[in-house]
Amino acid sequence: MSSRSTQRPTPVSLRQLLGISEGDDPVFWSRLRATQLFAGRRLALLLLAANLMGGMAVTRLFQNAVPIWWLAAWLMTLMAVAGAITVRRLRTRHLEEGYATLQELRDTALEGLALAAMWSFPPLVFASKAPATTFNLWMILAVLMAAAAFALAPLVLAALTFIGGVAFTAALLLLLQQQFFAATATVLLGALLITTCLARARFLLMLRGFEMNLSDSHETVSLLLGEFEDSGADWLWETDSQRRLCKVNTRFALALGSTPEQLEGMPVLQALAGASWETGDFAPALRLLADKLKRREAFRDLSLPVTVNGEQRWWEITANPRLDERGQYVGFRGVGSDVTEQRATADKINRMARFDALTGLPNRLFVNEALARALTEAERWGSRAAFMMIDLDRFKAVNDTLGHPIGDRLLGRVSERLAELITENELIGRLGGDEFAVVMNDATDASRVEKLAHRIIETLSRPYEVDQHTLYIGASVGVATSPRDGRTAETLIRSADLALYRSKDAGGGVFHAYEPQLHVDAEERRVLEMALRKALEKGELHLDYQPVVDAGSERLVGFEALLRWNSPEFGTISPAKFIPIAEETRLIGPIGEWVVRTACEEAAQWPDDVRVAVNVSPEQLHSPKFVAAVAQSLTDSRISPHRLELEVTESVFLREATAALQALERILELGVRLSLDDFGTGYSSLGYLSRTRFSTIKIDRSFVTGASKGVPEALAIIRAVVALANSLGMATTAEGVETVDELTLIRALGCSKIQGYHFGRPLPVAEARAIALRNRSAIRAA
Repeated sequence: MSSRSTQRPTPVSLRQLLGISEGDDPVFWSRLRATQLFAGRRLALLLLAANLMGGMAVTRLFQNAVPIWWLAAWLMTLMAVAGAITVRRLRTRHLEEGYATLQELRDTALEGLALAAMWSFPPLVFASKAPATTFNLWMILAVLMAAAAFALAPLVLAALTFIGGVAFTAALLLLLQQQFFAATATVLLGALLITTCLARARFLLMLRGFEMNLSDSHETVSLLLGEFEDSGADWLWETDSQRRLCKVNTRFALALGSTPEQLEGMPVLQALAGASWETGDFAPALRLLADKLKRREAFRDLSLPVTVNGEQRWWEITANPRLDERGQYVGFRGVGSDVTEQRATADKINRMARFDALTGLPNRLFVNEALARALTEAERWGSRAAFMMIDLDRFKAVNDTLGHPIGDRLLGRVSERLAELITENELIGRLGGDEFAVVMNDATDASRVEKLAHRIIETLSRPYEVDQHTLYIGASVGVATSPRDGRTAETLIRSADLALYRSKDAGGGVFHAYEPQLHVDAEERRVLEMALRKALEKGELHLDYQPVVDAGSERLVGFEALLRWNSPEFGTISPAKFIPIAEETRLIGPIGEWVVRTACEEAAQWPDDVRVAVNVSPEQLHSPKFVAAVAQSLTDSRISPHRLELEVTESVFLREATAALQALERILELGVRLSLDDFGTGYSSLGYLSRTRFSTIKIDRSFVTGASKGVPEALAIIRAVVALANSLGMATTAEGVETVDELTLIRALGCSKIQGYHFGRPLPVAEARAIALRNRSAIRAA
């Protein structure tokens, strides 16, 4: 119920009175506006009569001084305007109990303005023909303003415009005749009448608002009483001083499945206990009720189970002790209600809040609560509890390639396998996404914890059959044990998360227990992340350039731009350490754009036949801004697009492959060349090569080293890659060539281009530029 239901008059401001604004309750104020318009309807005929009589008086007053056709035309127009306004007012019958908009109220100003315009003719036009009639005309206008103040009082805007307009023209007439005192009196009269209109209108609205509040309150109370009488969900009960039921009403008896006659005089505890009264097997809540009655203490919202016709119901009862006029205790009186449905709903909501809808396993909230209880019990008995975090390997690839429905069914199969592994000592739950957790109440036996972790990895790594798809995923596990790795749930979860991160960082499919060094590593990552966020703007990043030469002629064909970070605080930081941080924190976007822009600007200083290659992270390629950044870099540097080569790895295609392919196609449309880096070291697929027009395949250094040592597999892979590239019209670049023997072998195997320390280490920009500008007949390692 709103604050107006206190039945105080509703305050009305001038802005609300004029229809400029409304109160907090638009519906309420809409009804008040309807009251204003309807009140104007009741006095519409009076206003019409006043205009008619005034018009006739003016016509008679000026009949000998003004051409008769002037007067006739003015009188007819006045009657037409007044008649139209009267008809408009009389058509508002529907507003008696209805609603009106702000615009409807504002439109009444036009009515007053129209009438004021008509009444401006007598003082401004007619009176100039007969100056002697000024006093009589002034009297007619004064009476007319008084009549309007009465008839138009509810319509404040109409009254203001009409009275104000008439008073202004009358005062102007007097001023022109130099009757200053009379002009001032006319203005004061108009102001007085306007003030009276405002006061009457405000009183009308306050009275109507009070009536509506009173009516609404009456309806609300009647509705509540009616609901109470009809619902049958609440009842009254009463006992005497001996705790026996008395004055039993029908509703209370029906709630107990009995009659008032059967319950009258029965001990209230016996009535509520039902069949358990004979056995004495009472619910704890009933014993609490008995204690309250015995001590004669008031109680409120006491929940207790009641069996009615063989069905258990839940009641909530409230009661106070009764005293007679002498202050003597005479029993209890209270109310009760059946809350069975509400309790069932609350239980359902509680379950929904604590169980995962997809898998049916406990969710993060339930897991946290269970872990807190396990830690409390472990501390109480001097034992250990453990928390195990599980992350599915390669699940995202399944989700992205086959769709979320398949992914959801796969999560269901995973949860079924996990549920088969646990005993009464463990609780398994889903934290969200593809993360699960295990709470071990007793983790005193460390070997048991480790065995469970390995069983989870082994079980979850077995193939799954889902909708005619055979799916292969794995699991990584991190474990933390109390009290060594944490005494609180929050600390233990953080420790297990760090251990899981180590497992994922190791390639997945393994188990790691928390070690203090993990926290040190995490802190180092955090510090490096903070420094990396400012490294670009501080100018701490730079590019080195490693030469790439033609395998046959050993002529320079280009450079690979390699990102380096020299921090004043931490020194030279390996790309293997800061690049993953940049990818995880989304800093790789701005850093990658800077690399492309800087490499293109440097290549602009080289001869036109020297290319520059830039490594592209998968996170960059999935950014919608990256292609535009490449195009802008080419435009700003003015180098030919074919001189820029972007190197991507197969990991680009492992998620959202469609988006990656679209980005690569747009890059190719720019004329930029693409190179497939580290081919054969990851999730190799010939499909990548058939769907994307790569210009070069790069052979990883590990195969070059293996081939130089005579490893058959490495030799076979290099021959296969070269043959594949030749058949597809692509070049091959062998990375990591460091010796003459490796160079001779790579040439013999047919590689197109060579990169490695034998021809040059990554060079500072000045040295690389000097080499690019020098004769490139041959480059030898120093």
